[in-house]
Amino acid sequence: MNTPHIKFSRVDSAKFFRTLNKRVNSYFKENKIQRTGNWKLHIKTVVMFSLYLTPYFLLLTLDFPTWAQILFTIVMGVGMAGVGMNVMHDANHGSYSSKKWINKVMGSSMYILAGNVYNWQVQHNVLHHTYTNIHGHDEDMEAGRIIRFSKHAKWRRFHKFQQYYSVFLYGLLTFNWALTTDFKQTKRYLSKKLSYGKLPKPITQWSLLIITKLIYMGVWIVIPILFFNIAWWKILIGFFIMHYVAGLILSIVFQLAHIVEDTDMPLPDKTGNMKNTWAIHQLFTTVNFSTKNKIVNWFTGGLNHQVEHHIFPNISHVHYSKISEIVRETALEFNLPYNEYKTTRSAIIAHFKYLKQMGLKPSIPA
Repeated sequence: MNTPHIKFSRVDSAKFFRTLNKRVNSYFKENKIQRTGNWKLHIKTVVMFSLYLTPYFLLLTLDFPTWAQILFTIVMGVGMAGVGMNVMHDANHGSYSSKKWINKVMGSSMYILAGNVYNWQVQHNVLHHTYTNIHGHDEDMEAGRIIRFSKHAKWRRFHKFQQYYSVFLYGLLTFNWALTTDFKQTKRYLSKKLSYGKLPKPITQWSLLIITKLIYMGVWIVIPILFFNIAWWKILIGFFIMHYVAGLILSIVFQLAHIVEDTDMPLPDKTGNMKNTWAIHQLFTTVNFSTKNKIVNWFTGGLNHQVEHHIFPNISHVHYSKISEIVRETALEFNLPYNEYKTTRSAIIAHFKYLKQMGLKPSIPA
């Protein structure tokens, strides 16, 4: 991961973003609504936390057949992903509420998802949202050596099979959060002095990281084994299933928005300059999918409206469906791309076709 020294163009002769921002601001002003979450988000918060936590307490207190126990852990994984996409995500962007303390509390739900707020905000808010799809700078594109997401990444022989094995690895996302990723990121981000807001003191960040990890493992593994007389192997299997389901959902939703055929993977020139302004860069590197599907809209927390989210990350996802028409019309008016797959199925196909392309041996080594 390189230290970012990217400079986006400041030349927007057509004044695209100024025009778009003015129109979106007018929408909120004319309709007399806030840009943050509303009752729809509050109801969804209750639903997602219920899906995540209710099965946990039921499994601890009641006896169920094995098939029901497995079903409950799957539901918990769905709820875990739902909390991440709908609650934690908005809150850590500062868009859940107009009150900072509510955003901080809801953003802290990251800790019960096995993650860490500082790490997530640096990786997502700083690196991903600023340097979207720029190889070596957008860490969300990094999958170690095992998956090749960009033509700029080094090709290895086993990548020719990545369209087959990648989906099995996607489910390990949150499992890795729980065990290894957060420790590596904390060390890397603190050493580079990266932060979203005030840089935490190393002793504070390391202490918080270790304490929250111990509490997390205690709640999900130690307490059920020691105090509820549940077989340890059942706990570990259930823990893995929950994380695998959540990881698979979260990974797929992200990949469909950025790692597909219709998105660009631009690089800066030798002096670190990008061709486009930041806002226009987002249009070339981001894609929407299944925006007319009410179920997808509701469950993914508007992450299928990635174009709107990337240009206006501080607007709650509950407004994306409404402002999407403004964004679409303005982009087309300025002859800029507005990438979108009509269905989730078509986006999934595009993602795996892209993985297949990136798995082919390049004629010139990257």
